[in-house]
Amino acid sequence: MIVYGVALLSACLILGMAMGQILGVLLGVEANVGGVGLAMLLLVFASNSELFKSLTQETAASGIKFWSAMYIPIVVAMAARQNVAAAVDGGLLALSAGVAAVLISFALVPMIAKIGRAAPPDTAQFEE
Repeated sequence: MIVYGVALLSACLILGMAMGQILGVLLGVEANVGGVGLAMLLLVFASNSELFKSLTQETAASGIKFWSAMYIPIVVAMAARQNVAAAVDGGLLALSAGVAAVLISFALVPMIAKIGRAAPPDTAQFEE
C-alpha cells in the first residue's frame, strides 16, 4: 500500500510540473512557473479528498508522509539556490536586498515563535 501513496505523489508531481510548464508558456517565460508548488497543492487536495481516501489511509499514508518530508526541504533548497544565483547575477543591489530580507527574517523569528505559545496559567486562582 505504500506504493499507492508514492504513486499519488508522483502523479501530482507530473501534473503539477506540466501545469507549471503551461503557465510559463502562457506568461511568455521560458521556465516552469510554480510547478512544484502546484504539485504540492494537488497532493494536499488529493490526500484530503474522498476520491483518493482509500489511497491515503493506513500504510499508503506513510509513503506520502515520507516523500513529503523529503520533498519539501529539497524544493526549498533548490529555490534558495536559484534565488542566490539570480541575486549574484543581478548585481550589488539585488544581493544586498536578499541579504537584508534574510536578516529581517532572522530578526522576526523570536516574535513569530511567541505567537503560537499558550499563555501561562493564571496563578491567582490558586492563591487562596
